Amino acid sequence: MSNTNGQIYGLTILSPIVQDHVLDISHAIELRQYLATLPQDHTSPFSILDSTHMARLVVMDDVVYVGAPACEEHLKSRYLVFETNFDGDLDTYLSRMAAEIGDVVDSVWKHCVGYPGVTDTGAFIAYMKRCQIDTTFFFADVNDHTVKENLKALQVQSALAHFIAHHQGLPPAELQRAFGQLLCSLDKAPLPPPGGLPSEKTPAEDRPHE
Repeated sequence: MSNTNGQIYGLTILSPIVQDHVLDISHAIELRQYLATLPQDHTSPFSILDSTHMARLVVMDDVVYVGAPACEEHLKSRYLVFETNFDGDLDTYLSRMAAEIGDVVDSVWKHCVGYPGVTDTGAFIAYMKRCQIDTTFFFADVNDHTVKENLKALQVQSALAHFIAHHQGLPPAELQRAFGQLLCSLDKAPLPPPGGLPSEKTPAEDRPHE
């Protein structure tokens, strides 16, 4: 089914950018300047939406002609392209965008034709759906694990690699005790923040072995 892959939803939105030849700075240029200021790590506004696997915003000037047998075509305006893969359903995700990162959403989409703002959540959702096209190719390469489950898996993988690298050659009893400490600390360790990198160390490794 298009737009869904297992429990992951793929959202692709193309919003036409306002063209106003009277302005000193075009909407497309101002939008590009704003997008360039958005952080891309765990401080990204989309990391607040903790069901987000990935999100991308880009200004598209035109389509590229790749030669025959394709037909040469051109867009009538520039478009804001928004792509994201997330856990759950579309309405919930769009509602969270409006409620939790509404200032950022307004700063981006105010440059687009017909954008109603986020004050009226229903109108915002309807607008985004009008700009939606079907997603048939997903960036996220998992379809049955949530963002939190993936973060936990990456945390365990990183900690285990660090453990193996730093516990070579220990006597069996000492190795078993250290591995038990690792498992205990992983069970209690908080998840890495969305958009952040998992720490190689675990709390138990910051304390001397008993």
